[in-house]
Amino acid sequence: MVLNLNHRSLSSESPMSANEESVVLACARSLQRAASAGAVQPLLRGKRLVLLCGLDAGVRAAFFVQAAHELGAHVSQVHSRLSSQSSADEVRRTARMLGRLYDAVECEGLASSLVRQMSREAGIPVFDSLASPMHPIASLAEQLDEPSTPDARHRFVLQAALVSSLG
Repeated sequence: MVLNLNHRSLSSESPMSANEESVVLACARSLQRAASAGAVQPLLRGKRLVLLCGLDAGVRAAFFVQAAHELGAHVSQVHSRLSSQSSADEVRRTARMLGRLYDAVECEGLASSLVRQMSREAGIPVFDSLASPMHPIASLAEQLDEPSTPDARHRFVLQAALVSSLG
């Protein structure tokens, strides 16, 4: 099943359309059924993701890495020195360099304005705290039908967002 959000950067400030939500939910349900059957596929094999972290990203960062690794992605974790005081040129250079090296960027613990600026420059999907329970995709987990823990449902939705965006 190929579901694609056309390399869309999912952020908490640009909500998904109803159609995009249905794409992510359909993919999450598929991933959930596969996991129940013990047949998880490495749908992100060959994809290189970078987790760009601020200082307070610990648990969410680990959750993101686990979810991506389960689907076969390689995740590099980089602690960012960028801040809201960083020059536009410094953010632009960083975003473009990450865009050449990786298939997507997950930003944890960074200011939303900084993530938006990086998203405009990177040329790849840039996610804003996708693993956070406060991100809009987390609420989609409640719509999954199969019985599983809240953390597992959140992981399936997170994985679905990655698969759908990176297609």
